[in-house]
Amino acid sequence: MEQTFKIDGMSCNHCVMALKKELSELALDFFDVEIGTAKVRYDVNKVKHEDIVSAIKEAGYKVIAYKDNI
Repeated sequence: MEQTFKIDGMSCNHCVMALKKELSELALDFFDVEIGTAKVRYDVNKVKHEDIVSAIKEAGYKVIAYKDNI
């Protein structure tokens, strides 16, 4: 599964690093974080969508939208 998340509250590279730290704790196949967005690829048998949303919240940000990348 590959998804792109639109994230509210990110404003600088410190925000990017904080989110990367949280996402690195999940068993994701790939992730790329930029200010305001995160693209992730993962195995649905290892990671749940809710785990990713929780990691974003734990970093201090809010998911405002997401889409499946096909």
